[in-house]
Amino acid sequence: MAIEMSQFYQVFFDEAEELLAEMEKLLLAVNLSDPDPEDLNAIFRTAHSIKGGASTFGISDMSDVTHFLESLLDNIRKGEMAITSEHVDAFLIAKDILKMQLNGHKSGAPVDQEAVADVRMMLQSLAKNSTHIAPPPKVESYIEKTNDEQFRKCYRIEFPKISNDEIETIGAELNLLGDIAKENLDDNRIAFVLNTNATPDDIIAICSFILDPQDIFITDIPITRIPGREANEDELGYGFFDPIDKPDEEKLGYGFFDPIDPAFALDRTPEEIMKGVVKKIEKDSTLASGPHHDEKNAGKKDSEKATNQETTTIRVGIEKVDQLINLIGELVITQAMLDQRSAALDPIEHEKLLSSVGQLSRNTRDLQEAVMSIRMMPMDYVFSRFPRMVRDLASKLGKKVEFITYGASTELDKGLIERIVDPLTHLVRNSIDHGIEMPDIRRNEGKYEAGRLSLSAAHQGGNIVIEVSDDGGGLNRERILAKATENGLPVSENMTDADVWQLIFAPGFSTAEVVTDVSGRGVGMDVVKRNITAMGGVVDIRSAKGFGTTIVISLPLTLAILDGMSIRVGEEVYILPLSCVVESLQPVPDDIKEISNKGTVIKVRDEYLPLIALHKVFGINARFTDPCKGIIVILEVEGKRAALFIDELVGQQQVVVKNIESNYKKVPGVSGATILGDGGVALILDVSAILKTT
Repeated sequence: MAIEMSQFYQVFFDEAEELLAEMEKLLLAVNLSDPDPEDLNAIFRTAHSIKGGASTFGISDMSDVTHFLESLLDNIRKGEMAITSEHVDAFLIAKDILKMQLNGHKSGAPVDQEAVADVRMMLQSLAKNSTHIAPPPKVESYIEKTNDEQFRKCYRIEFPKISNDEIETIGAELNLLGDIAKENLDDNRIAFVLNTNATPDDIIAICSFILDPQDIFITDIPITRIPGREANEDELGYGFFDPIDKPDEEKLGYGFFDPIDPAFALDRTPEEIMKGVVKKIEKDSTLASGPHHDEKNAGKKDSEKATNQETTTIRVGIEKVDQLINLIGELVITQAMLDQRSAALDPIEHEKLLSSVGQLSRNTRDLQEAVMSIRMMPMDYVFSRFPRMVRDLASKLGKKVEFITYGASTELDKGLIERIVDPLTHLVRNSIDHGIEMPDIRRNEGKYEAGRLSLSAAHQGGNIVIEVSDDGGGLNRERILAKATENGLPVSENMTDADVWQLIFAPGFSTAEVVTDVSGRGVGMDVVKRNITAMGGVVDIRSAKGFGTTIVISLPLTLAILDGMSIRVGEEVYILPLSCVVESLQPVPDDIKEISNKGTVIKVRDEYLPLIALHKVFGINARFTDPCKGIIVILEVEGKRAALFIDELVGQQQVVVKNIESNYKKVPGVSGATILGDGGVALILDVSAILKTT
């Protein structure tokens, strides 16, 4: 049956993207003055693996670029030339070109062929000072192996009798590793003698395309004289496995097999190439992870070892995960209905039933947490984008910036992690452009000439807190107030610093004296805050003149389910996000004060807070109009505190968030809705919007 190659392309695309990201990360971290050989080898392997995968799938434009890139990297890792900042710049540009080519094959995005040609010329120009980089070698270069003394080891590879075609295929693959000769042991066993510099793992990796690893037995024997082969032998047309750096290939997931020479892949039909790929994937084993059999009785032990090395990850479409999360949401709602109905039952008469419902409730909670964790992704997915951007922007502005990240392993919901990229990008660019000073200015102020910019992420309760911090000049209070006055914003000299800093989020606000392609047009910061607020988050600013600025973003871990406090006003039930609730209390008359033209305030531990009556906000009939007869809930968001007057607290519960705007329209003071255990609908309050009414 013919194998459709296209079904495997997406796997290659995904792996190539990961390898390109890894290449950029390694290049940005390399120490030019004293490069770590392992870092250089790792950079080389990323290019090497991308070239192999591209060649296997016939993506010649990518394999051409990576061939020159790989050859130059090979010269550097061998010590034939020293790596410089010019090399790093060229390699980063080549990475961008490869990403552009990959997007072209993946989604039909346009590819700038002139830029592709330019990067090839650039790599070739850099190579002039090193060993000549030849075009991809021809097939014949792998056949001229007649000097047995060039090989360090000789192995006998023994396996059960298989078809002649399969024997020829294995022979052709092994020939790429050295000189081989076939032995017919008996009617049931076949053996090859191989002079090679490869390892037994390399041999296992090749043979396991056709044979089960536990059926392959490899023994060391003295170097054997094997006559050279003629270049026209048919079995030499079948190579597509590259022995270079094979022990490290297993780190690359599926490991697309590198032919070194694309002509090898072209000698095979797509069906022949993919037979080995399919067989390898079906075995669920990583490349070059097969056992080394020194003797026959080691087979069982090594087979168990191979089993333990099977891949532990799978790729699943995000739509399947979303569907699963939606079903879990419905299950949570159903569980709430069961809990509410079972609460009315006699606990003695229905003891077993209530016990079962309680157990189901715990299992539902565990299942929900497990499923929600599937959508969680590490913040490194976001943070890894910035080292390159910081490097390029700092160079463009003539500044020196030391970029540091903390908490890259902290996890956030995939839906939020993708939406936080743009706001963070703008904040990082602002820190470099407006915050960090020029090197000469920093030196004059007694600072280290390289500014320090950090990105950090950490969990706090049910939220994730992300900070963008720099040690630059800090925000200028007088300048911000003057610009705000010029823009017609309501300001006063008595404003707190926190309130002044919030002015920079006003639409069209900018203190830049010169408009550049980096900043100064007064757009961006208002969008940053709007986007963060839309995600249910808050943003705060801390700054000290001459010491730097820290922007703090607090986001819920997920928008799908939240911990809430159910409250009642009249006949209506509302949900308060638990993360905004500080405490609840019942005041006495002396704590309530009326301020002329300012409304009502309440005294809480020597602090006067604005009092918001929820029944007035939504225009509904409340059971109580006297705050002393109802309940006061103290709320805090974006550093602001206020007291919310309600009739009563119903209880704490998890709620499934439903988007009300997409199904109806935007409702002021409401961020979403949920379905209660009795089947009724409750609105989830937008605490930030409600506090702004004070």
